[in-house]
Amino acid sequence: MTHQWSEAIHDVDWQELADLYERAPLAKKEPARLQTAFSHSMFRWFVRDGGQLIGAGRALADGSDCAYLCDVALLPQYQGQGLGKAIIQRLVAQCADHKKIILYCVPGKEGFYQSLGFKRMTTAMAMFQNEAVYLERGYIRPD
Repeated sequence: MTHQWSEAIHDVDWQELADLYERAPLAKKEPARLQTAFSHSMFRWFVRDGGQLIGAGRALADGSDCAYLCDVALLPQYQGQGLGKAIIQRLVAQCADHKKIILYCVPGKEGFYQSLGFKRMTTAMAMFQNEAVYLERGYIRPD
Protein backbone atom coordinates (compact mmCIF):
# COMPACT_ATOMS: atom_id res chain seq x y z
CA MET A 1 0.00 0.00 0.00
CA THR A 2 1.48 3.32 -1.06
CA HIS A 3 0.56 6.47 0.79
CA GLN A 4 1.29 10.04 -0.21
CA TRP A 5 3.15 12.12 2.38
CA SER A 6 3.29 15.90 2.35
CA GLU A 7 4.46 18.74 4.58
CA ALA A 8 2.78 21.39 2.41
CA ILE A 9 -0.19 23.36 3.69
CA HIS A 10 -1.00 25.31 0.50
CA ASP A 11 -3.28 22.55 -0.82
CA VAL A 12 -4.89 21.38 2.43
CA ASP A 13 -8.67 21.29 2.50
CA TRP A 14 -9.18 22.53 6.07
CA GLN A 15 -12.73 21.15 6.25
CA GLU A 16 -11.38 17.72 5.27
CA LEU A 17 -8.80 18.03 8.07
CA ALA A 18 -11.52 19.02 10.55
CA ASP A 19 -13.52 15.96 9.46
CA LEU A 20 -10.45 13.77 10.00
CA TYR A 21 -10.11 14.92 13.63
CA GLU A 22 -13.79 14.33 14.28
CA ARG A 23 -13.71 10.86 12.71
CA ALA A 24 -10.40 9.83 14.37
CA PRO A 25 -12.06 10.54 16.93
CA LEU A 26 -10.08 13.25 18.70
CA ALA A 27 -12.19 16.34 18.84
CA LYS A 28 -14.37 18.70 16.90
CA LYS A 29 -12.04 21.37 15.52
CA GLU A 30 -12.98 24.36 13.41
CA PRO A 31 -11.32 24.48 9.97
CA ALA A 32 -10.15 28.09 10.39
CA ARG A 33 -8.54 27.28 13.74
CA LEU A 34 -6.79 24.26 12.23
CA GLN A 35 -5.47 26.45 9.43
CA THR A 36 -4.07 28.89 11.98
CA ALA A 37 -2.55 26.11 14.11
CA PHE A 38 -0.92 24.23 11.23
CA SER A 39 0.29 27.45 9.61
CA HIS A 40 2.07 28.44 12.82
CA SER A 41 3.61 25.01 13.41
CA MET A 42 7.25 24.51 12.51
CA PHE A 43 6.69 20.92 11.34
CA ARG A 44 3.66 19.06 10.01
CA TRP A 45 2.81 15.94 8.07
CA PHE A 46 -0.25 14.95 6.09
CA VAL A 47 -0.77 11.43 4.77
CA ARG A 48 -3.20 10.56 2.01
CA ASP A 49 -4.48 7.39 0.42
CA GLY A 50 -5.62 7.90 -3.15
CA GLY A 51 -5.99 11.61 -2.51
CA GLN A 52 -8.10 11.17 0.66
CA LEU A 53 -6.62 12.70 3.80
CA ILE A 54 -6.25 9.84 6.27
CA GLY A 55 -3.76 11.17 8.83
CA ALA A 56 -2.00 14.28 10.07
CA GLY A 57 0.21 15.61 12.82
CA ARG A 58 2.18 18.71 13.68
CA ALA A 59 4.85 20.03 16.01
CA LEU A 60 5.15 23.43 17.59
CA ALA A 61 8.85 24.07 18.02
CA ASP A 62 11.21 26.92 18.85
CA GLY A 63 14.11 25.58 16.79
CA SER A 64 16.36 24.82 19.76
CA ASP A 65 14.97 23.97 23.17
CA CYS A 66 11.42 22.64 23.08
CA ALA A 67 9.14 20.91 20.61
CA TYR A 68 5.56 19.87 21.27
CA LEU A 69 3.94 17.18 19.14
CA CYS A 70 0.21 17.68 18.82
CA ASP A 71 -2.87 16.99 16.76
CA VAL A 72 -1.69 13.57 15.62
CA ALA A 73 -4.70 11.82 14.14
CA LEU A 74 -5.41 8.87 11.89
CA LEU A 75 -8.72 7.57 10.57
CA PRO A 76 -9.77 4.45 12.53
CA GLN A 77 -9.65 2.12 9.51
CA TYR A 78 -5.95 2.97 9.03
CA GLN A 79 -4.94 2.53 12.68
CA GLY A 80 -2.82 -0.47 13.56
CA GLN A 81 -0.93 -0.40 10.24
CA GLY A 82 2.08 1.61 11.38
CA LEU A 83 0.94 4.94 9.93
CA GLY A 84 0.46 6.65 13.30
CA LYS A 85 3.92 5.46 14.27
CA ALA A 86 5.30 6.82 10.99
CA ILE A 87 3.72 10.25 11.58
CA ILE A 88 5.27 10.40 15.06
CA GLN A 89 8.67 9.19 13.82
CA ARG A 90 8.75 11.80 11.05
CA LEU A 91 7.91 14.58 13.51
CA VAL A 92 10.45 13.33 16.07
CA ALA A 93 13.14 13.20 13.37
CA GLN A 94 12.42 16.83 12.45
CA CYS A 95 12.58 17.82 16.13
CA ALA A 96 15.75 15.83 16.88
CA ASP A 97 17.89 18.94 17.56
CA HIS A 98 15.54 20.10 20.33
CA LYS A 99 16.52 19.41 23.95
CA LYS A 100 13.05 18.09 24.74
CA ILE A 101 10.11 16.80 22.76
CA ILE A 102 6.83 16.65 24.65
CA LEU A 103 3.27 15.57 23.95
CA TYR A 104 0.15 14.61 25.74
CA CYS A 105 -2.01 11.82 24.44
CA VAL A 106 -5.48 10.39 24.64
CA PRO A 107 -5.84 8.50 27.93
CA GLY A 108 -5.19 4.82 27.31
CA LYS A 109 -2.69 5.43 24.49
CA GLU A 110 0.32 5.97 26.75
CA GLY A 111 1.77 2.54 25.89
CA PHE A 112 1.87 3.40 22.19
CA TYR A 113 3.94 6.51 22.87
CA GLN A 114 6.16 4.71 25.38
CA SER A 115 6.97 2.16 22.64
CA LEU A 116 8.27 5.11 20.58
CA GLY A 117 10.58 6.29 23.36
CA PHE A 118 8.42 8.80 25.23
CA LYS A 119 8.54 8.74 29.03
CA ARG A 120 5.88 9.67 31.55
CA MET A 121 6.42 13.03 33.20
CA THR A 122 5.86 13.51 36.90
CA THR A 123 5.58 17.28 36.85
CA ALA A 124 3.55 18.05 33.74
CA MET A 125 0.86 20.67 34.29
CA ALA A 126 -1.76 22.12 31.98
CA MET A 127 -4.49 24.72 31.74
CA PHE A 128 -7.47 24.11 29.45
CA GLN A 129 -10.04 26.55 28.18
CA ASN A 130 -12.84 24.06 28.83
CA GLU A 131 -11.49 22.30 31.91
CA ALA A 132 -14.64 20.24 32.55
CA VAL A 133 -14.36 18.47 29.19
CA TYR A 134 -10.72 17.51 29.78
CA LEU A 135 -11.51 16.37 33.31
CA GLU A 136 -14.37 14.20 32.01
CA ARG A 137 -12.15 12.67 29.27
CA GLY A 138 -9.41 11.82 31.76
CA TYR A 139 -6.72 14.23 30.56
CA ILE A 140 -6.48 15.94 33.93
CA ARG A 141 -7.17 14.89 37.50
CA PRO A 142 -9.38 16.76 39.94
CA ASP A 143 -7.49 18.56 42.69
